Amino acid sequence: MDNLKDVVVVITGAASGMGAATAKTLAAKGAKIALLDINIDKAITLAEEINGYAITCDVSDAESSEKALMQVIEKLGPVRICVNCAGIAPAQRVVGRDGVMPLANFQKAIEINLIGSFNILRLAAAQMCEQQPVNSDGERGLIINTASVAAFDGQIGQAAYSASKAGIVGMTLPLARELARFGIRVMTIAPGIIATPMMSGMPDNVQESLANMIPFPKRLGQASEFAKLCLHIIENPYLNGEVIRLDGAIRMQAK
Repeated sequence: MDNLKDVVVVITGAASGMGAATAKTLAAKGAKIALLDINIDKAITLAEEINGYAITCDVSDAESSEKALMQVIEKLGPVRICVNCAGIAPAQRVVGRDGVMPLANFQKAIEINLIGSFNILRLAAAQMCEQQPVNSDGERGLIINTASVAAFDGQIGQAAYSASKAGIVGMTLPLARELARFGIRVMTIAPGIIATPMMSGMPDNVQESLANMIPFPKRLGQASEFAKLCLHIIENPYLNGEVIRLDGAIRMQAK
């Protein structure tokens, strides 16, 4: 899509981090941004800044998500782009000092990260199919999911997180193949260590240690760099069915 003027974009996890950076970047290009987040106060604040539309949404809940998407359509119009950034990053050993990991902890990571992403994309894709193409290629829409380098080289204590993100990686190609006949592209970004608010809250020595693991550039990634990649994917119609690592060439060690 070459022109984002008035194009409706749904972003989950939009209140902070990579979601917020993406919202700002695409809004600056003229897109109409729907900010979906469970943290509605922060979402509203950002919506006011970029002239977007904030909606409370629990991505792991079907009813909450269906209601949110209907609100987007009623307020802004049909969705053309969906960027899934909502997620959690739990870290817990399967068998640790306090005993075995509760099954509910594993389920929560899968429900929010994997099922939550699928939940929103299925709803967005369903109504993208009903729209007219926006270019000569017959493109009707684009879905960008967020995985993680942990999908490929997860560390000790990341079994639940890595599994949830590997699921996102695994569904990228089959989704792209299935939705191709409707002119809908599906892409996934797998970030490395990004300086999100959660990461920035860590002690300086911890951040420095993490940065030293990265070959080049030797620093934490920026949320704005994730947003720039989203924009490039939007503007490059031949990108489809692929997972792009955004990680400074890092390969995570066991621990």
